[in-house]
Parts: sequence; C-alpha cells; structure tokens
Amino acid sequence: MNVHLRDQAAAPPGSQSDAASYDAQLRASIDWPVEQLTFGERILRALTRDQLILGLMGFVAFFGCWYFLTAVIVPPRFNFIPDPLSLFQEWTSREPTYGVSLFTPEYYEHIWTSTLRVFGAFTAAVALGAPLGILLGWSKTAENLIFPVVELLRPIPPLAWVPLAVLMIPSTEGAVIFITLLASFFATVLNTLLGVKSIDENYFRAAACLGYSRFQILRRVVIPGALPFVFTGLQIAMGVAWFSLVGGELIAGRSGLGYLIFDAYTNVALPNIFIGMITLGILGFGSSAIIRVVGNKLNAWHNRGGTAS
Repeated sequence: MNVHLRDQAAAPPGSQSDAASYDAQLRASIDWPVEQLTFGERILRALTRDQLILGLMGFVAFFGCWYFLTAVIVPPRFNFIPDPLSLFQEWTSREPTYGVSLFTPEYYEHIWTSTLRVFGAFTAAVALGAPLGILLGWSKTAENLIFPVVELLRPIPPLAWVPLAVLMIPSTEGAVIFITLLASFFATVLNTLLGVKSIDENYFRAAACLGYSRFQILRRVVIPGALPFVFTGLQIAMGVAWFSLVGGELIAGRSGLGYLIFDAYTNVALPNIFIGMITLGILGFGSSAIIRVVGNKLNAWHNRGGTAS
C-alpha cells in the first residue's frame, strides 16, 4: 500500500461532515487492493519473473538433453527410449499406436482412478497424522509412549507393506489406498511434531499469563504456530503419496497410472511408460502447488513476521 500520510496530516476534524471528508481523503490516499484474482492468477502472482524464466530454462535444458541422448548420439541401450518429439506425437495422436493418448477415454480413467486414490489416502493421512503430531509435540508422555513406535515403522518402505496389505484387506482398492496412506501419514506426523516443537516457549508463558485454557492455547498458539511446518509436511506427504500409490498399483492394482506403466512394460509399449510417468509428474507438481498456495495464504501472518492471534 502506498500511503501519503505526511501530506494528509491535518488538525482533527471538528464536525461529522469534516470527519467524513477527512476519512474519504485518507482512504483516497491509500492504494487499496480491489481486484479479485482467480486461483490460477494467484499462482502466477506467487511466481516472480525470474522464477518463471529460470523454470522455463530448466525445462528447455531437460528436454534438450533428452532429445540429444535419444535422437542425436543415442548411446548403447538408449535406442529403445522414444525421443520427446515422437513421444509428443504419440501422446497427442487421435489414433495412437499403443492405445493411449490425450484422445482415448482409458487414459482419463487411469488418471481419475489414481487421483481419487491419492486424495482419499492423503485426506485420511492428514486427518489422522496432524492431530497425532500435535499430541506428540504437546505432551511429553504421549511422545515417550508413541513416538518410538512411529520411528520404528516410519523407515519401512511402502512396498514392503504390499504383501501384508493384500492379505489383511480383502479389496484391491483398499490395499492400494492403505499403502498410499501409510507413506503420507508418517510425513504428516513428523512435520507436525516438529512444528509444535518449534514454537517459542514464551508464547505458552504469555498465554498462561492471559489465563488461556488448554483449548485456547491449542487454537491460538499451537495450531497457528505449527502451520508452516504442517504445510511443508503436507507437500512432502503429497509427493510420497504419489510414488507410493504407483508402487501399490504396480503390484496390487488393476487400474490407475501405476497399472498403466506396468501394463506398458509387460506389453513392450514403451511410449506409454513415459506418458504415465510424465502424467504422474504433472499431477504431483500441480497438487503440491495447490498445497503451497493455500499454505502461503494461511501463513501470511508468519511470512510477514507476525504472530498468531
């Protein structure tokens, strides 16, 4: 905001009409933001010009190296990898050679199935993991009791759970979601715990001096103070949700992008492998960007150096 208060300094108005006039002049001297931005415009506003340029240069360099290695020099064992141009032609073809493109319904069925699984598992992981992380960070007894178990289970790779998930859960869908949930759950718990631990002890002392109840401390100190760490954890949880989902779909799935990749491998439909991989990257990037934008909005007070209220 651009405020020219020094030029507007005047004696206090003596009447209601003078007060209204003074208030109007003061408001006119401030550049109030009046534009309403769409969600996409908010994402673009969050990126600086340099970020966009450097990001674009990174993509150009990546695809340039890919093309150079698959269409120009072609090292040994790289001859089976499609170059970006031929892959793009296959991806956008109305009659794809290998049966999957932007114009085939099966492609979108796989996307929809994987997206539903990820967001269902992610929502459950956040609903379970965030409260547990707050409890572990706030209660020393709970931390001593539960955290060792969490640390014991956390390093186990999601794929190691696949046999147990298939045996314990009767439906394939439930097994895939369970594997995806596990990976997101531990990331959410750990980052929420670190967020609560990072809160300055003086905030708790100040809240106690003000006579806050435990619930008020939770609502006004703990949750706002932990939010930056929580949203960092959510971005990590979303990323691990996507790659653990693919692991589950590769082994236990009958549909989804992971199944598409595995099916393409078994049928030597190599372009479909890359189509599935790039689609996963786009979906993961987009979902993490949404979390980042929401987190920046909710944590605006923290980014400005403010405190919770």
